[in-house]
Amino acid sequence: MNLPNYLTLARIFLVPIVVAVLLTKDIPNWTFWGASLFLVTALTDLLDGYLARRRKQVTTLGRLLDPIADKLLISSALISLVHLNMVKPWMAVIIIGREFAVSGLRSIAAHEGFSINVSTLGKGKMVTQVAAVVGIILGHKYHGWVQVTALVLLWSVVILALVSMIQYFKEFWSKLDSSIKYREKRKRKVKEQRRRLAVERRELHRLRKMEHIRKQQEELDPSTPG
Repeated sequence: MNLPNYLTLARIFLVPIVVAVLLTKDIPNWTFWGASLFLVTALTDLLDGYLARRRKQVTTLGRLLDPIADKLLISSALISLVHLNMVKPWMAVIIIGREFAVSGLRSIAAHEGFSINVSTLGKGKMVTQVAAVVGIILGHKYHGWVQVTALVLLWSVVILALVSMIQYFKEFWSKLDSSIKYREKRKRKVKEQRRRLAVERRELHRLRKMEHIRKQQEELDPSTPG
């Protein structure tokens, strides 16, 4: 374990606290505490990635936990805001559904022996959805342009989620097709090699048999020319 991984774990353990604060609207300064806690938790995503690269501490555990932590945080926040009637359910379904769909693609890709890189739109979506959630929370108290900005950001997240998902699916099918073709080509090559080896073994067996017959003939008739 290293510092970036501890930050990722901290983000996961902070998710229930974020949900508890968001669902407790009657606490004093709810908008401030809700937006601040969510933002601080989300910023650990940038910090752990930065530290992992700077310290050269990128680990398999970190690569596994980081996307899980991100999805838990965003999904929990959106579900909480849907419960508070501050986000349309269908918007949350699209955003969360996209996360699970992309995770499924990555799992299949890993099983097939290739990876799907994070797209620029995917990175932009993460930043935009954090800003959207913060704006929605603040918009509960500060109306006007804050609410309008939050709504625009939320629509942007929905659009980015759909577009980036299409990109991921296209990249997945392209790499999957290449992987299948490579496997088929390799199978044909292995099959051809086995066929050649079988032919060579039969030829070698035939030559050995002929040599054995020749030696037997020489033993029976020494005058037989070799």
